[in-house]
Amino acid sequence: MKKILKSKKLIIMSAFLVIFLLGLFVVFISAEEEKKSCFHNSLHHTGEGMRYWYEENGGFMDITGIPYEKLDCQNCHVKSCERCHAKKEGEKCSYSLKKAKDSNTCLTCHSREKVTFKLGKEKNTLDVHIANGMGCVDCHKGEDVHGDGTSYKTMRDKGAVKVACTDCHEMEEDIKAHKVHNEKLDCAACHIANTVSCLNCHFERFLEQGTRKGNFFPPCQDWTLLVNYKGKVTSGNVQTLVYKGKKFIAYAPYFTHAVQAKARQCEDCHGNKAVKRIKRGKSVPMATFKDGRMISWKGVVPLIPDKLKWDFADKQGDKWVRLKNKEKPVVQFACYAKPLTKEQLKKLAKTYKK
Repeated sequence: MKKILKSKKLIIMSAFLVIFLLGLFVVFISAEEEKKSCFHNSLHHTGEGMRYWYEENGGFMDITGIPYEKLDCQNCHVKSCERCHAKKEGEKCSYSLKKAKDSNTCLTCHSREKVTFKLGKEKNTLDVHIANGMGCVDCHKGEDVHGDGTSYKTMRDKGAVKVACTDCHEMEEDIKAHKVHNEKLDCAACHIANTVSCLNCHFERFLEQGTRKGNFFPPCQDWTLLVNYKGKVTSGNVQTLVYKGKKFIAYAPYFTHAVQAKARQCEDCHGNKAVKRIKRGKSVPMATFKDGRMISWKGVVPLIPDKLKWDFADKQGDKWVRLKNKEKPVVQFACYAKPLTKEQLKKLAKTYKK
């Protein structure tokens, strides 16, 4: 009888142990699946931001007719942890947190930021955070990099990028500019020195030759657009492209990593040369093609699309020539960008003293 009871106890204990281990296994698998789901839905993995810009909302595919899946843009998509974490030492591979935290790992794909830092050093407008030894991960934490399980269309979706200036910097209420603008301006509108943009991307030649090098004009860093984005005025950017003689312009909100501790002066935006030209009914020559190169406008410019003039060029051999197509460019407002209103332009036309 005692042997039977002992056997029953052992069976019950074994059953409980199996259930417990199965529970741990399920929790482990669930946790792993959750991590996988977060990362697999992240913009770094899906590349949805680029696809959404290119294919939807009047994107460039309307001109090219080529699906995004057939472009090499996908080469930058992060298919696994190895892209940022894998470190090879001889014949052995290991996962490295140090490598993932190295800004050079980020700049391998985020080339516009790399150019921003390079030009910032040359023009004495280096981002204040970079100048003080900070790196990408000092601001962009895990959810910005790995995702939070939500599928976003673009980094401009609410919640897609968690970091904000106010995470570290308190809004100083006693500063006059903060009181006057009354949260109608995003920090970037005043604290971004300039914007980096590559102009006149010759898409047809890029597809034929398989390289972007030499098929667009070198990055300029001379102006910053002011655009409306989700109820605030913020810094913006533009991308101009050409495909088989057809012209395309995309305007978008854009946070250039050229942050300055000292904000712009009132006259940098209010009553500046660009605003005065627009108020007189003239256009602002944002990119002027002359002597085989693009000359950029300098300064802050409000996004008034029909008043911003962008020249386009074609390439014959190794020589750039003015594009003969006189049709108006197709204009896209990407990532929720909106032009400034008449009322906003009216306020910009007034001059103020700090």
